[in-house]
Amino acid sequence: MIAENLPRKRSSLPSAMLCASLTVVLMLTFAATPQALAQNTIGGHVGFVLPLVTHAGGDTTTIADNFAIGFPMGVTFKGKGRMAFDMEFVPSIQDDPRQVSLLVHPGLIWSVGRGYSVGMRAAFDVNSSQFGFTPLLNKSWKFANQDQFFKSYFAEAVLPVRFNRPTGGPDTNPVTFGIHFGLGF
Repeated sequence: MIAENLPRKRSSLPSAMLCASLTVVLMLTFAATPQALAQNTIGGHVGFVLPLVTHAGGDTTTIADNFAIGFPMGVTFKGKGRMAFDMEFVPSIQDDPRQVSLLVHPGLIWSVGRGYSVGMRAAFDVNSSQFGFTPLLNKSWKFANQDQFFKSYFAEAVLPVRFNRPTGGPDTNPVTFGIHFGLGF
């Protein structure tokens, strides 16, 4: 009876051996696994965009009526296929009313051959009531010397569609046609 009430002392040796064996097996398994070679490339672009014509709230304006310019810069992640993910940020300056804004512009771009690409971007205007999407058509030309930092230059037609929902104001929902010029790396 006395022996039954005494706590039994467990040996930690079997659990330590089990843990060590498991560690060795896992290390050997991972060491024997062939290394996966990434087929992804990372690139990017810088440039400027000019909104040429905008229709908003029943009015149409041109770049001559209200000058604005954006400076897109993006990072592109491309896999083995034709599709790439491009994360773009566009600081912009507008003349009337004078304001500076930032657009977060992630999107998917598909290469369709011969230097042409089509894409669709989501659009989130920081500190604004505007959001939307931007379809695009891109044509790029490679530089002859591929050893330099910039690998190509491009022109891109963009059609930003925005949903403007200001608090206490009218919904204007602007649609713009613009041209984006830049350098790819």
